[in-house]
Amino acid sequence: MSSSEPLEVERTTAMAVAEKAKLHKSLRRFDMLFFTVCALVGLDTLGQVSSYGAETFTWLIFIAVFFLLPYALAMAELGTAFTQEGGPYEWMKMSWGRLTAGIGAVLYWVTNPFWVGGSLAFIATEAWSSNISQIGTGTVGDYVFKLIFIWFSITVAIVSLRRGKWIPNVGAIIRIAVLAFFSITVLIYAIEHGVHGYGAGDFKPTTAIFLGLVPLLLFNYVGFELQNGAAEEMENPQRDVPVTVIQSGIITVLAYGIPIFGILAVLPTSQISGIGGFLDAVHTTFSVYGGAQNFLTDVMALGFIFALVTSGAVWMIGSDRIQAVAAYDGAFAGFFGVFNSKLGTPVRVNVLSGVVSTIFMVAAEQFSTGSNAATFTVVLYLATSTTLISYLLIFPTVIKLRSSHPHVHRPYVVPGGKTGLWLSGGLTFFWMLLGSWVAVFPSTIETALTWIHNNIWSAIPAVQYGDFKEIWGLSQARFEVFTLGTLGLVVAFAIVGYVIGSPVRRRQVELPLETGGLEPAAGD
Repeated sequence: MSSSEPLEVERTTAMAVAEKAKLHKSLRRFDMLFFTVCALVGLDTLGQVSSYGAETFTWLIFIAVFFLLPYALAMAELGTAFTQEGGPYEWMKMSWGRLTAGIGAVLYWVTNPFWVGGSLAFIATEAWSSNISQIGTGTVGDYVFKLIFIWFSITVAIVSLRRGKWIPNVGAIIRIAVLAFFSITVLIYAIEHGVHGYGAGDFKPTTAIFLGLVPLLLFNYVGFELQNGAAEEMENPQRDVPVTVIQSGIITVLAYGIPIFGILAVLPTSQISGIGGFLDAVHTTFSVYGGAQNFLTDVMALGFIFALVTSGAVWMIGSDRIQAVAAYDGAFAGFFGVFNSKLGTPVRVNVLSGVVSTIFMVAAEQFSTGSNAATFTVVLYLATSTTLISYLLIFPTVIKLRSSHPHVHRPYVVPGGKTGLWLSGGLTFFWMLLGSWVAVFPSTIETALTWIHNNIWSAIPAVQYGDFKEIWGLSQARFEVFTLGTLGLVVAFAIVGYVIGSPVRRRQVELPLETGGLEPAAGD
């Protein structure tokens, strides 16, 4: 920034200044790359996505081009221009004000306790039970296993980032190794036994599959911004963020595309379940190893479980920091804004995450009278609804901040001028809006399209959703009560936290934006 340009300042809090002094720079480019790969490449939804058949590939590529690419460009600009701890919260605060940013931060953060305590814990338990040692559903052993899974993730987040970062790093390496070994085995299996063939028509896109896949694929493809939750703990974010975003994006598309092909190649679509799809395919293909089949399948199951626990841990590391930053900035209860002086981590938020995750796990166990698969599907969609909604507040900030803060130095900008900027911000917002609606109100778009087809314009394709209870394992009314009730409680929780944070907000200080400060909150 030249001396003739206006100095951008931030109205932050005295607590923020004190807590930021406890941070330690420890994330190098290597760490940031594996941190982001660990966040983006999850194994928990491989079976669920693959159950849609060959058409999955069509939409996987389509969304990679029209969502993942503009998303990566937007996060590269934001992540290099605004390098404050708690990145997404700060971007929302500068754009929409503290209250809105506080709600957005809670929606972003609470996704992860829901996810870890719900879908990840359930999938890990099923993987262990099916491959290592039987665990009965609802037994003491079932609860103990899930509690260990949850609190191991929390412990990784509590440990100082200098040491704790190696768990996600190893997790990223292990998930790549698992997927690579599986892909090689699929090739050997195909040579020996052949694979399920697909005609060109199997890849033809349809509206029904599109609407079913959108929330899942979007959920798989988010995470570029997570590393900026620890932006002031990076050695050089302005140099490293764009590189790690691009590299991790390429790895992510390959890491999803290749194993999904492998699952579909060896299993009929009717035999692919949301929980066991990937490991079922592993067991089938590993028959090429003869007597070593069961042993190698168990090894892959252990790698699969470790990948799941590190997925939860890395999201806890990033999202807990974002929530703690909101707290020390006065947008949430100040009690949770304290970073441990020795570890440099937000231990109070970490523990809160563990408690919420545990409560949600117990609630998810009790909520559905169906099988684990039915519970898994419901909690997964609840998790996607909260995270996708939070992005509705994050993605437009790339447009808002380019306009409201033009003097901030941007080492990287979305290419294409204003057109490229609006395409990037607009496309990502559109996808999140669509994904959020489909996740929270499944079947409503299909019903509307069918009504329009029958009553207004027959050129619009009619889409049959099917019987809701048969698909979800519970009635639509119960589904909506559980989902909307939970979302309402989350927003109320955020507002209460904002009110409690009032004493922190009253102790304000101003800092230069580009020397480690933040930015005045719109409307404050």
